[in-house]
Amino acid sequence: MEEIKQVPYGVSDFMTVRERNLYYVDKTMYLFLLEQQPDNLFYIRPRRFGKSLFISMLQAYYDKAMADRFDSLFGGLWIHEHPTPLRGRYQMLYLDFSQVGGDIDQLPTYFEEYCKVMLDGFMRKYQNEYPEAVVKAFFEIETFSGKLALIRDNAGALRIPLYLIIDEYDNFTNVVLNEKGEEVYHAITHASGFYRDVFKKFKGMFERIFMTGVSPVTLDDLTSGFNIGWHLSMNPKFDKMLGFSTEDVRAMLLYYKEAGMLPAENDVEAMIAEMKPWYDNYCFAKECLKEEARVFNCDMVLYYLRQYMDSGHSPERMVDPNTKTDYNKLKKLLQLDRLDGDRRGLIRRIAEEGQIIAGVEESFPAKDLTNPEIFPSLLFYYGMLTIKGTYGSQLVLCIPNNNVRKQYYEYLLEGYNEYSGIQISPLQTLFTRMAFDGQWHDALQYIADAYKNLSSVRDSIEGERSIQGFFMAYLSLNDYYITAPEVELSHGYCDFFLLPNLTHYQSNHCYILELKYLPKKDFEAKAAEQWQEAVGQIDGYARAPRVEALRQGTRMHKIVMQFSGWDLVRMEEVF
Repeated sequence: MEEIKQVPYGVSDFMTVRERNLYYVDKTMYLFLLEQQPDNLFYIRPRRFGKSLFISMLQAYYDKAMADRFDSLFGGLWIHEHPTPLRGRYQMLYLDFSQVGGDIDQLPTYFEEYCKVMLDGFMRKYQNEYPEAVVKAFFEIETFSGKLALIRDNAGALRIPLYLIIDEYDNFTNVVLNEKGEEVYHAITHASGFYRDVFKKFKGMFERIFMTGVSPVTLDDLTSGFNIGWHLSMNPKFDKMLGFSTEDVRAMLLYYKEAGMLPAENDVEAMIAEMKPWYDNYCFAKECLKEEARVFNCDMVLYYLRQYMDSGHSPERMVDPNTKTDYNKLKKLLQLDRLDGDRRGLIRRIAEEGQIIAGVEESFPAKDLTNPEIFPSLLFYYGMLTIKGTYGSQLVLCIPNNNVRKQYYEYLLEGYNEYSGIQISPLQTLFTRMAFDGQWHDALQYIADAYKNLSSVRDSIEGERSIQGFFMAYLSLNDYYITAPEVELSHGYCDFFLLPNLTHYQSNHCYILELKYLPKKDFEAKAAEQWQEAVGQIDGYARAPRVEALRQGTRMHKIVMQFSGWDLVRMEEVF
């Protein structure tokens, strides 16, 4: 009987996946497509999308030193039945620049030492293909540039094709930007900067180059030194080269269900439906909008599956705790080069409205990072925004899923907590009463009172959207509900639908919230009309056909809250 494949959570080495019989989502069909592209390729994707595993697979396929392992490593995969002309052709040089770290003042030294170590490993691996005198001379050379030049000259003379793979090409330069600012960054990526200089040396030496990272910032600054790269990141052919499609996820769940690793009574489609709001909905090319299928964050899917197999049910917390590092990356984005308030305001606006109309730049220099018009592009590449639609020549970029939305909420909460006075533990107790006993008044009043405390910073937070953003951030701390802002119901959008999280908690009550705002000067004249309008709207929302399924048998409460400026003036349940 065939051994059950283990879930490859946290494994990024292709040979390990294949040798240990771990589950592998076949991406080898993209090798054929990549060979139809130019020789020097850039591919940008957010973290946790499987970049390292993919390029590990590239190494195994193209490395001439591994050609005799083709059957054992690639048997059963698409490429095994459709091998390409370039299989096993190259001497492979692999560089992972996330390994270059430490004291930034010593960065050139660390970079030099890392590259020398990798080149020494390269020569040990392929030394039988070079004359003995060349190998001896190579190990006597003490500089990276000297070693590289020797390989370039001799590989060229011997007609040995070389393939360069660079993972996290932008990693340590992003660290420099975060910690030292644009001036130091500029020094290493421009003129005679060591990082720019090394890319000049790569140019023309390698028959093929494949580079990955999480942003195109460094790419633009290196362009004049390395101006032959072809950017695949928004090419529709490669939209799903990383991450999982819905079909990939379905096949994986069916495999483990049939293997007895998931409960026999499990509905695979229900599991997919549960994951989609949290991990799915990425689209990296506007041409793919016409396709219904989007891209799942693969690490998140593996986290969910691993948790489900261990406990027999979906994880209590749908967001992998390891993504906390991703949120820290977002915070660093906001701190780059003493950012102005416009960018912070843009983050708040995206969090509150869920989308923004903007363009996406293929690349941009570091000096443009403080430009609010460029910031949506950076958020797109980091996976904090994705393509939702088009608006003329522009794109509609939205928050892709609840996992990312949580990261925006974290940012909002950090800003609010300084002024709101909210204590999280008492609020959680009020949420518990809200979910199990239907005692909604105290929780909502507590948040409304805290919102009033923000009057001291009203110069930066104003109006109806600010109320929604504030409530959205604190309601997201409620474990008993999936807080869904602006759910479409009966040809309109309710402000909040607190969807019961019955997978983990058997709560008895759910809520539709409608928040209304009027400036103080208009309240007396317009309050009554606005209230009646809100009552009609929320009644219409509650009658929508979707509501019966969404409330899942819980008792629904329709709550209207009316604000005059910062003050909650009226809050009632509508029957």
